[in-house]
Amino acid sequence: MTRRSADREAVEIKIGGVVPPVGRDGASLEELRREWHRLHHSEPPRISRDLLIRAIGYRLQEIEHGGLGKSTRRKLKTLAKMFRTTGRIGPGPVLSLKPGARLVREWHGRTHTVTVTEDGFEYAGKSYPSLTKIAKKITGAGWSGPRFFGLTPAGAPRASNGAGHG
Repeated sequence: MTRRSADREAVEIKIGGVVPPVGRDGASLEELRREWHRLHHSEPPRISRDLLIRAIGYRLQEIEHGGLGKSTRRKLKTLAKMFRTTGRIGPGPVLSLKPGARLVREWHGRTHTVTVTEDGFEYAGKSYPSLTKIAKKITGAGWSGPRFFGLTPAGAPRASNGAGHG
């Protein structure tokens, strides 16, 4: 048995203790709540038994195999912030940038290169959480970073009130 299949089997056994096999009742609601508390060190949310089982199963898999990647967590944080600010979530970015991708932009006769990293972006030897911060560093104005680097069309709605454009 390979290491990967052994890991998978271990997770399935753990989940099997929580998720009822077909035709069985499985763990009681109180047992599920205790398991949630053990895994999350917090009180379980008031959700249906079915959702609680799924959430516990996800958490067990997350512990065994690792959670979401940094870029996915970053996107989720951005969406959550958008929801808190506007009360809704707009369409996601059309383009997904993978770590290692390079963005090149010429500005006032100088070429600027940005590398996408797991944590954000790297420009001129420094790390930045967003393209907008880099665009501001380069231009001194409040550009939308994705727009500055040509990732969104000029007619697309913008999240910020960009200033100078030239």
